[in-house]
Amino acid sequence: MSGTTPTGEQEPAGAAAPVVDPRLLVRERGMAGYVEEFRRKIRGGELGAIPVVVGLIIIAVVFQSLTGTFLTPGNLSNITVYIAGPGLMAVGIVLVLLLGEIDLSVGSMAGLSAAIWAVLSVGQGVNDLLAIVLAIAAGAVVGTIHGFFFAKIGVPAFVVTLAGFLGWSGLQIWIMGSEGTINIPRDSLVRDFNNFYFSDIAAAYGLALVITLGYAAALWTGERRRAAAKLPNRQMVDLAVRIGLVAVAAFTVAYVLNQHRGLPLALVIFLAVLIAADFMVRRTSYGRQIFAVGGNAEAARRAGINVVRVRLTVFTIASSLAALGGLFWAAQAGGASKSLGSGNLLMNVIAAAVIGGTSLFGGRGWIWSALLGTLVIQSITTGLNLLGMASEIQYMITGAVLLIAVVVDSVSRRTQRTAGRT
Repeated sequence: MSGTTPTGEQEPAGAAAPVVDPRLLVRERGMAGYVEEFRRKIRGGELGAIPVVVGLIIIAVVFQSLTGTFLTPGNLSNITVYIAGPGLMAVGIVLVLLLGEIDLSVGSMAGLSAAIWAVLSVGQGVNDLLAIVLAIAAGAVVGTIHGFFFAKIGVPAFVVTLAGFLGWSGLQIWIMGSEGTINIPRDSLVRDFNNFYFSDIAAAYGLALVITLGYAAALWTGERRRAAAKLPNRQMVDLAVRIGLVAVAAFTVAYVLNQHRGLPLALVIFLAVLIAADFMVRRTSYGRQIFAVGGNAEAARRAGINVVRVRLTVFTIASSLAALGGLFWAAQAGGASKSLGSGNLLMNVIAAAVIGGTSLFGGRGWIWSALLGTLVIQSITTGLNLLGMASEIQYMITGAVLLIAVVVDSVSRRTQRTAGRT
């Protein structure tokens, strides 16, 4: 007998009935389908951002109850500024982790970038914008060097970037010379990275509107592509709920920021980098190649992917973002110094990427891990500072959170292997 396919086309008589993956029909079943899909993912170990979001809520509730000031507009606005520098560096680390590698040089690269900018702009009188560009370009050169030795020569990335961590720290000290610290002038563009706010309330609300409309356009484009491929589409209610949630979140943040000083320039730049990186990873062939190389480099090579090029360029991008993040770090510190980028910066950046949901084992994660993980670490730091806790307590708590994140990742991967999903 003849029948019809799930897309409504006539099947030839005697043809075997096609086997349809029930997961493809989730969108057609409405809310019940999504509930079942959510349960399936939890059973299969696909936790996504759920642990991080729950953790952020717990952090906010605990510190607000203990301090009474954690959720004030001023404190929340400060957090959005403080996360920009390490968050930008964490975006690069996420890309490296997707390859299944690590970059231990981001802290020293941040310090080197700040030193280059300070000596050129403040010490030599070079145009401020040109000095910023040259500092970021230095980061790209450093990343290319790392990528060359790792991808082309075959030296493990751990060793290459560890050598870079030591070498670039030494170069940073040498460039600074006899100057222990070079303070940022009041009229510097780098100073604006930390201190400039768009005070007009239309700026924050306008950005919230752009984000909401952009998200809606991305959903609409995705549904058109699915329709062209004759795949099940989301119901209009589902689309409306998703867009509504993004709108509520965006406009709530805008409202809170406008209760303080307005929209911080630091947050605008950070969000721009996040959106651009997310688009690159999820919407381009290059992004898919990163996941492929991180999942199985040999299989990616046999599939025709230029593994050397992917690895080299990822390290170049990561180091460039570390250089940009270093300028934000210098803006918060008030200037460049011989010790800028040392201490726990490297560990916090790596921890942010992992806590946000990017796997240490490669091939799994998302760019927004940089935002979520940095928010967790900065929220803990800010909350403990409000309580007057010593720095050693902060280190211990951050270390415990990192361990929990890695344990969750390991258990999740083992659960997925058991469920046959990896």
